[in-house]
Amino acid sequence: MAFTYTVNDEFNAGGAKIVSGTYTSTASDTGGDVKTGLLTVLSFVMTPKGSSVVANQGAVNEDFPLAKGDVTIVTTADEVGQWIAIGI
Repeated sequence: MAFTYTVNDEFNAGGAKIVSGTYTSTASDTGGDVKTGLLTVLSFVMTPKGSSVVANQGAVNEDFPLAKGDVTIVTTADEVGQWIAIGI
C-alpha cells in the first residue's frame, strides 16, 4: 500500500474554512501529500494516533501561509493519525 488520507469534515468559521481528516502511512511509507481543498492553507496540525507513545512526531514539510491546498507531511512508517487544516 502507500500513503492515504481522508477528508472527513469541513465547515466555515467566520472568514476561514476548517477541514479535517485522517492519514495512514503503510508498507514502510513515510508520508505524502494531503489535498485539503483549500486555496490557501494558514495552519496545519497533525496528531499521531495509537495505544502507545509514538517514537517520532510527524512533521509538516511546508511554510505557511501556503498558497496551495496540498500539504506535504512526513511520518514514521506505518503511522496513522488525524489532521486539521485552517485556511481560505
